[in-house]
Amino acid sequence: MNYRKKAMLMAGALLCLNLSIYSQSVSLKMNNVPVKKAIAELQTKSGYSFVYIAGDLDTDCMVSVNANELKDAVNQILKGQNVSYEIQGKNIVVKKVNQQQPVSGKKKKVTGVVKDVSGEPIIGATVIEKGTTNGTVTDFDGKYTLDLSENGILSISYIGYKSQEFASSQIKSGTLSVTLKEDTEVMDEVVVVGFGTQKKVNLTGSVSVVDDKELQNRPVTNASQALQGVVPGLQITQSSGDLNSAPSINIRGVSTIGEGSSGSPLVLIDGMEGDLNSLNPQDIASISVLKDAAASSIYGSRAPFGVILVTTKSGSTGGKTRFNYNNSFRWATPIRMTHSMNSVDFGSWVNDANTNGGGGIYFSKERMDKIVAFRNAKPYGPGTRITEDGTILYGIPAKADGYWEDGFAEGIDDVDWFTAIFKTWTFSQEHNLSVNGGNEKLNYYVSLNYLGQGGFMNLADDGLDRYNGTAKISSKIADWLQMNYTMRFTREDYLRPTGLNDALYDAMGWPVLSLYDANGYYYSTPSPSLGIAEGGKTTQQTDNIYHQLGFLIEPIKNWKTHIDLNYRIKNQNEHVDKQMLYNHDVNGNPYVYDKTSYVSESNLKENYFNVNIYSDYTFSVNDVHNLHVMVGFQAENLNQKYYSLLRNGIMFPGKPDVDLTTGLDYDGNPVTPEVSGYRNSWSTAGFFGRFNYNYNDKYLFEANLRYDGTSRFQKGNQWKLFPSFSLGWNIAREEFFEPLSSVIGTLKLRGSYGTLGNQNTTNWYQTYQTMVVGSANGEWMMNGRRPNTATVPGLVSPLLTWETIESYNIGLDWGLLSNRLTGSFEYYVRNTKNMIGNAPELPAILGTAVPVTNNTDLRTKGWEFSIGWNDLLGNGFSYGAKFNLSDARSFITRYPNNPTKSISTYIEGREINEIWGYVTKGLARTDAQMTEHLQSLPNGGQDALGSDWRAGDIMYADIDGDGKISSGSGRLGDTGDMKVIGNSTPRFLFGLDLYASWKGFDIRMFFQGVMKRDFWQGSGYLFGANSRGMWSSFGISDVHDYFRDENTWSVKEGYQTANINAYLPRPLYNDKNLQTQTGYLQNAAYIRLKNLQIGYTLPKSVVSKIGIQDLRIYFSGENLWTGTSLVKQFDPETISSGVGGIGYPLSRTLSCGLNVSF
Repeated sequence: MNYRKKAMLMAGALLCLNLSIYSQSVSLKMNNVPVKKAIAELQTKSGYSFVYIAGDLDTDCMVSVNANELKDAVNQILKGQNVSYEIQGKNIVVKKVNQQQPVSGKKKKVTGVVKDVSGEPIIGATVIEKGTTNGTVTDFDGKYTLDLSENGILSISYIGYKSQEFASSQIKSGTLSVTLKEDTEVMDEVVVVGFGTQKKVNLTGSVSVVDDKELQNRPVTNASQALQGVVPGLQITQSSGDLNSAPSINIRGVSTIGEGSSGSPLVLIDGMEGDLNSLNPQDIASISVLKDAAASSIYGSRAPFGVILVTTKSGSTGGKTRFNYNNSFRWATPIRMTHSMNSVDFGSWVNDANTNGGGGIYFSKERMDKIVAFRNAKPYGPGTRITEDGTILYGIPAKADGYWEDGFAEGIDDVDWFTAIFKTWTFSQEHNLSVNGGNEKLNYYVSLNYLGQGGFMNLADDGLDRYNGTAKISSKIADWLQMNYTMRFTREDYLRPTGLNDALYDAMGWPVLSLYDANGYYYSTPSPSLGIAEGGKTTQQTDNIYHQLGFLIEPIKNWKTHIDLNYRIKNQNEHVDKQMLYNHDVNGNPYVYDKTSYVSESNLKENYFNVNIYSDYTFSVNDVHNLHVMVGFQAENLNQKYYSLLRNGIMFPGKPDVDLTTGLDYDGNPVTPEVSGYRNSWSTAGFFGRFNYNYNDKYLFEANLRYDGTSRFQKGNQWKLFPSFSLGWNIAREEFFEPLSSVIGTLKLRGSYGTLGNQNTTNWYQTYQTMVVGSANGEWMMNGRRPNTATVPGLVSPLLTWETIESYNIGLDWGLLSNRLTGSFEYYVRNTKNMIGNAPELPAILGTAVPVTNNTDLRTKGWEFSIGWNDLLGNGFSYGAKFNLSDARSFITRYPNNPTKSISTYIEGREINEIWGYVTKGLARTDAQMTEHLQSLPNGGQDALGSDWRAGDIMYADIDGDGKISSGSGRLGDTGDMKVIGNSTPRFLFGLDLYASWKGFDIRMFFQGVMKRDFWQGSGYLFGANSRGMWSSFGISDVHDYFRDENTWSVKEGYQTANINAYLPRPLYNDKNLQTQTGYLQNAAYIRLKNLQIGYTLPKSVVSKIGIQDLRIYFSGENLWTGTSLVKQFDPETISSGVGGIGYPLSRTLSCGLNVSF
């Protein structure tokens, strides 16, 4: 169809629509409602949309409507306002009537197209000459035509998008096509806070917000992983890649070292405590992180270390039902996975460690030659290889009695146990279907989600299946009453082999041990393969059901009362079966290798109930004094019940149930079943209030009071008052700032002070004397039976009370260049007082342990910085970048339990996580170099650390100049040659988010990391050999870079070449070279490409033809690249102080999927 025909049809359609409005029937009856509500209701019933410039129409004024025709309804809605309107298509265009008419004179015709950032035309956008009534709206193709005055300004706007203005002089050719960007104006952003919402511009506490766009389509198991690096000051730590492990969450550094407290924030999902790790990420609409006491104090004792508020998606009010389906197909591979040494290197290394210490070799010369021959031969079959002359070699030789030899004594195989146990790739998938719709009276949201995640185990199955279901309904029962109900169900099924040791390297075998014998059976004498493959299964099923019922009562405008009733049921069942293990002889006949078999069943059930009742009132005085008052009550109770049962003697290996066990060991002897259990409960109650005041959006004040009580302390210490206060100054709203307003749109200074209480203790009855009761476990007989027993209760402190958190925060927020450049900076101090810790020791005559008391204080100082840029270019190219950086340091300010100031524990006045160690001068490359070093230490050399110092050993620096190397008494002030050489606290955490979109294409890159962190792992996981001997020498390939000279056994015998420039010292079965020291202190700083995502959204003009509203396909990658100087066997994310590199590996994940709406 040519343009003229199309224009004529369009004009005719507009004319018919303008005429039809006067006769279109519509029934609208509303009494004393805001204009915006009346507009929304009319749009729902008639399909007509109101188009107007912000400020031209007062949408908050109250109107009453009683009309049966569209014309009358519009007139009554706009009654009393100085506006006129006209019908253009399905749009009711509203304009001010007092605007000046365009000045007569020379005009030029301007034509163009208005589109959104995805390239789709915007229908009904307002195109108007500023300050006049000369305007039009865009047609179905987003096109417009307007005669513009010579000196006029063209304004283009649409609801939900940022308006743009162009002077006539800027429009050179008479053609102007514009791309409108969604309005994300910071000044109007609404943020979810405790028990309500606030405009971001009026916030005075420390709050960070994450929207769903930053979480979408990430190939992660849970939402916690997607938050890593996104929020300044929020630290997400993954200790393991195990499918059932949950990341730990911490806000603003070390929160507490008190007994019984993890220091984690409170997680609330739609106002109810929940688990962020089991929540369906596709249900999330936004996340608010409350970081200081002023922001989180409204939640009292449950939120001493911050709050994460998750708001999930709800139903729509547009009257149309919308279906959304998302999927993700994922392929994952382990990252930073190490490997076993080859068998020749391993045998050489073990022998070198033995002979370096003055012992004999473990692998004989004859056996070493067999190892070399086996390694050089070609694979032939299970556990066998064949030489060029046709000789078959067996990884485990056969004995004359028909059994296989012991692998430690005779094995010559060459197995990489990491490759044997772990897969190279594993497959996972996720599917999500949601339905939402409704109107002003009733709306709903329903979603179903399935995640099937495969594990990396190669010899046995491991995996996680998660099922989520959510149903939300909101009903406007009356004009003054609204009811909301949410039901969420989560089930997680976790599977792993019982024989999988949590300490990964401990489960690895020596490379000379065979995976299979020559007949293809798993070999175990004692390699780990048999135990993992056939040692039984561990399954865990966790169900959580959440019910949330809420009522909103608004008898008069702006006075709202909320009643929330929340109930959760958790049921967790764990099944463990340990199967009897069978080896096979040379002829393939089975025989018992491990006689033990048992079944263990356990169940944990929790019932949690919470009620929140609060009422708030908002009002203004003279339109400049804006006030908000809220008071409320909160109570919660948790009941927990646990039992476990273990019984020996599985009767049928294929049916490992408790009722099918004998209660006997392999030899027929009775084994007493292990039965245990407990019941626990705790309760809290609290009264709270909030007062907000702002003067003309310039000067802001907020006060919160929380009066909390807990069942964990005794009467007299159960209740405590926790206040908080905050101030804010919107400098950009001041008149004197007006000259800069075109450049700096937002500038706000804020500060806060507050206190919070922490009720967490080691157990829930810390202040009550308890006795452990035993069943028939007495050590004497009474009437032929063992009696029940009860232990003598220990001492308790009746004065045990709240741990108190005191917080100071100051912040500056800014927005420049129409808020395209935004940012903030915050500095804070947090004092954690009266933490629960061990009291100083008393004389043994006391006869029992000293009870814990409130005796420890901690101070944390830190800062946060964030900056972001968003822009839209004229060609529709949209791009942006966000960067955040934060740091925190913690110091012990009171700790009476270390009167000697030993450096092996906390010291008053010292920083948390200090690493004390020696300064390494270097690795002696020759005996002469070591001799020269020892001669410089005339008063004892390095004798305090060991003897027989030679080439390949560490030379330690004499820091205190006393002519010897020692640690002194190990007390502050007398540490000899030891000093603080590092700190394991992660410092300077950062995140960098880069994104862009153009004509339907989008790309996002997210980097995350830590700029400073020290890590010490001085065991066999780093050095290989240590004082525990060869049985804990793991033989990983990374430790092969050890010192070897011409005097080393393996070099002299020709199995290795000399390596005098090695990274590691010579291997020894003692710890003299493994002292904590600067030479092997690891730099654990890193940067990781956490996510890369590329997507394409098909044009609506294409997908609409097949009934689809939106369709996007994408490709995504997680943990794609890591930059770090950390040695390979450690992952910078999974390390912690003193340990690391020993857990289930993290994964690099590639995924693809689609998002479709219809």
